[in-house]
Amino acid sequence: MDTTNTLIALSQAMPKTELHLHIEGTFEPEQMFEIARRNQVTLKYHTIDDLKSAYQFTNLQDFLDLYYQGMSVLLHEIDFYDLTMAYLSKVHSENVVHVEIFFDPQGHLSRGVAFDVQIKGIYRALQDAKQQWGMTSKLIMSFLRHLTEESAFETLALATPYLDWLDGVGLDSSELGHPPEKFLRVFQACQALGLYVTAHAGEEGPPEYVWQAIHAIGVDRIDHGNRALEDDELVADIKHRGLTLTVCPLSNLKLCVVDDMKNHPIQKMLALGLNATVNSDDPAYFGGYMNDNYAALIRQTQINKAQLYLLAKNGILGSWMTDSEKATHLNTLNALFD
Repeated sequence: MDTTNTLIALSQAMPKTELHLHIEGTFEPEQMFEIARRNQVTLKYHTIDDLKSAYQFTNLQDFLDLYYQGMSVLLHEIDFYDLTMAYLSKVHSENVVHVEIFFDPQGHLSRGVAFDVQIKGIYRALQDAKQQWGMTSKLIMSFLRHLTEESAFETLALATPYLDWLDGVGLDSSELGHPPEKFLRVFQACQALGLYVTAHAGEEGPPEYVWQAIHAIGVDRIDHGNRALEDDELVADIKHRGLTLTVCPLSNLKLCVVDDMKNHPIQKMLALGLNATVNSDDPAYFGGYMNDNYAALIRQTQINKAQLYLLAKNGILGSWMTDSEKATHLNTLNALFD
């Protein structure tokens, strides 16, 4: 029988993909204060410890209030580069071989930070990571669902000169009261441009939001999707379509989507034949990057070696990598587990 420590070591060594990561959510307090000083921005919190003590959330909105406050220090291209590069360096050390990251342009545009400033810094870091470590990546522009579809269309217009740098679009921010169908037309426009489409659905929102994401929007995968398990017909539909769920265990715990990691539904998802994956969401705020999420699952849900392998495999197959890139990482994964 595999021991906990053996499985944790295996999870650390295996090639991993991260498919659900908000780059603004990787803002470690130390770096936030450093960039705040550089840009002469005054934060609400006086010390790093004061900021860390605020990382206690009872729901998604509590987190978002702090999340948008942290973004306020990002003003220049070098800030976005440094933020992204710090994340990429961290996950490279954890054997993450491919990342697909979200960024929230509207949250910066509202502060007067131009779209090109944001994307140039992020994209340059992604290119440097590929050159230095061979890490591949996809960039996903997220629309903020608490804003209007008109605002999303305006953002899409700003992104048009950079479509070669973008691989997909997403939908995040406050879920309740903002169903996916609110953004139907803008997602249709994005699909017409050849962009992949994904959406946060079923984190706090009801199963109906997942139905909408699939049948109205036509998503290529589902971010979170926990509450889909409340609807057997929906589960069957997700399985039939082979859709990937980008699940975020420590995020679910921190935002009280689950009350205890022992009760996390990821094992149930696998048992039902769903393509669940492990991701860190906003690791600076939720207490852990990829290895931490895997370790929490191993320690507290007692996932076994076969389930660990399946989660990693799902992450590779559910990515937007090329078939040859997927094959390379699957070969590495198989050799490790064999």
